[in-house]
Amino acid sequence: MSQIHDMFQTTIAGSLPKPAWLAEPNKLWPAWRASGVELERAKRDATLLWLKEQEDAGIDIVTEGEQSRQHFVHGFLESVDGIDFSRKVKMGIRNNRYDAMVPVVTGPLRLKGRVHEVEARLAREHTGRKLKITLPGPMTIVDTIADEYYRDQFDEPAFNVYLDDVKRWGIDALHRGIEGLKCTTCVHICYGYGIQANIDWKKTLGGEWRQYAEILPALAKSRIKQVSLECIHSKVPIELLKLLKGKDVLVGVIDVASDRVETPEEVSAVIEKALQFVPANHLFPCTNCGMAPMDREVALKKLRALAAGAALARKRFTSNKRRTGKSRTSSRAGRSRPRAAPSPRRAARRK
Repeated sequence: MSQIHDMFQTTIAGSLPKPAWLAEPNKLWPAWRASGVELERAKRDATLLWLKEQEDAGIDIVTEGEQSRQHFVHGFLESVDGIDFSRKVKMGIRNNRYDAMVPVVTGPLRLKGRVHEVEARLAREHTGRKLKITLPGPMTIVDTIADEYYRDQFDEPAFNVYLDDVKRWGIDALHRGIEGLKCTTCVHICYGYGIQANIDWKKTLGGEWRQYAEILPALAKSRIKQVSLECIHSKVPIELLKLLKGKDVLVGVIDVASDRVETPEEVSAVIEKALQFVPANHLFPCTNCGMAPMDREVALKKLRALAAGAALARKRFTSNKRRTGKSRTSSRAGRSRPRAAPSPRRAARRK
C-alpha cells in the first residue's frame, strides 16, 4: 500500500465507473445487471474493488465511488418517502442543458432512514485512509426531480447555473444540510460530467468562464470547510481561486471530459499555478468532476496520473523551499510579504 502524504493530499470528486458486471458501462444512468440479493452483493464487491484500486493508485482520500447508486442524485432520493420512481417523467435539467427521466414528488418528503449508511460503514471498515462520502446538494436535487406536490418549493438548479440563488438561499440550504456534522465538509461545484451535452454547453460559455466569480465570495464566508472546483482544460481564470481565502481548495487537475490521460507534468503544472493563489497546506489535487460515465481502464490510468502529478509537485515544492528558504505560495494567496530583518537594537529588546 502506498504511503499517505501530508501535503497535496489527492482525492476525487466522488464517482467512479461501475464494472460491466454491475451495470451498463459508460452511462450516467446505467441499468443494473442484477437484482435483489445478487445486486446488493455486486454493489458491495464493486465498492471494495474501487477502494483497493484507489489505494494502489496512491489516492490519499478515497471514496466508495458511488457504486451503490444508479445515479448520484437518484441514489439519495431512493431513501426519501414521497417520491414515486415508478412514474418518471422527461424533464430538462441544468437549465435545460439536457433531458433526463426523473422521479416525481407526490407527497410529503421524509427520510426513510440514514441515507448511504450501509456503503459508508462498508468503506470505513475496509480502508485505513481518510474517507469521503458524497451527497447531492439541495440545489442539485431540486433540479433533478419533478414536483407535483409542493408546487412552489422545487424550482432552481445547481450552483453555477442560477448564480443569484446561490446567495439568496443556496448557501443557507448547505448550512442546513451540514447541521450536526463533525466531519470535514466540502462542496463541489463544476461544469458537469464528461457527457456530450455538457461538452457542447461549455463551448457556448465564451473565452473565459467567470461563473465562479459570482459565487466564490459567498462560499468563502460560509461554514463549509472545503470547496472543490474545475480547473484543468477549463477556461476558468486560475486567479479566481484567491476568492476562497481561508478555505481548503480541491483543485481539479484531471479532466473527466476527455479519455486522454494527463501526464504527471500536466498535473503538476496546474498545481503550481494554483499555488500562486492557494497556500500549499490548503491545496488538494482532485478531479474536475465525477468519473461515472468514463471507461474503467481510462479512469484507473487517470487516478495514477493524479497521484504521480501530485508527487511531482510535492517534490518540486519541497526542493524549491529548501533552495530558497521560503514557500512558493505568493502573497496573493494570503501570505504576508517577508519583513526586513530587525535592527540589532530592536532584536535585543525582543529577547
